[in-house]
Amino acid sequence: MTKLSVALWASSLTPRLNGVGAWVAGVDAKMAEARAKGAELLVMPEHVAVQWLSFAPQGLACRDEMPWLAKQAPAALEGLKPLAAKHGIALLAGSMPVAADGGLRNRAHLFLPEGAVHAQDKLALTPHEAAPEGWSLKPGNTLTVVEWRGLRLATCICFDIEQPALATILAGLGLDLILVPAMTDTLSGYHRVFGCAKARAVETQAAVCAVGTIGDTPYRAEPEANVSGAAVYLPCEEYLGQTGSFAFLPPRNADPGAGPMLVAEGIPLDELRRSRMGASDVWRGAWSAQGLRVADPRGKKAR
Repeated sequence: MTKLSVALWASSLTPRLNGVGAWVAGVDAKMAEARAKGAELLVMPEHVAVQWLSFAPQGLACRDEMPWLAKQAPAALEGLKPLAAKHGIALLAGSMPVAADGGLRNRAHLFLPEGAVHAQDKLALTPHEAAPEGWSLKPGNTLTVVEWRGLRLATCICFDIEQPALATILAGLGLDLILVPAMTDTLSGYHRVFGCAKARAVETQAAVCAVGTIGDTPYRAEPEANVSGAAVYLPCEEYLGQTGSFAFLPPRNADPGAGPMLVAEGIPLDELRRSRMGASDVWRGAWSAQGLRVADPRGKKAR
């Protein structure tokens, strides 16, 4: 594969649904639209399953939201399973809570048209996700690299893309594509995630595709707004367009329908590989800092 076209659906959580079947039907329709526009992969945001709370029992407390959603997840996954083969394109179906190892994980599922399904758990949780009085999720401990049609890709869920320790690991994996499903409720959160996603494109010499949820959630125990957009970032190289922004959908907090979709046509995978092999103007791999000494008057007590 020398080029790749990717559709990023900034899903709106505001529309109310009458069941998981209605949600799956919406994904089915978006996959058909993405395929018609030439996309080979559709990426959905983090925590898209929150929209299922629009048909949850009334009075559900915040701490009970994730367990209830996790009970709906098997039916949702079963409904999604045939769609990649049906439309002939891959699907990263955002993320949803799933029961695993005696707790709940925030898990993204990648469905490939050939039939394989790959899962990626969120590794670094936000305080609300981890808090017992909040969503009480458990972090994952494995980063999965997927090989598909000659490319190497990984998924970093929202907060994960902000982590310097993970960035160092990503830089050594020879990735072509990094997918970043996100959920942010403020512009500051959006800019943290998308700003770090752009930095990861420089550090990995790969394409980074980020997309988030938008819209209000008035049906939740603690209603919140979601602010995000979509973007495909490349290394900031002259031969790759200079700016590092290959395709971009500005952030927004609402949409009259299901949410906008950005289709990025022809991401230049071969050019990115050549860049990783030394064609970059200055990048020759991450500087190791080997032998660096730190002269700090506060010493190890500094925070």
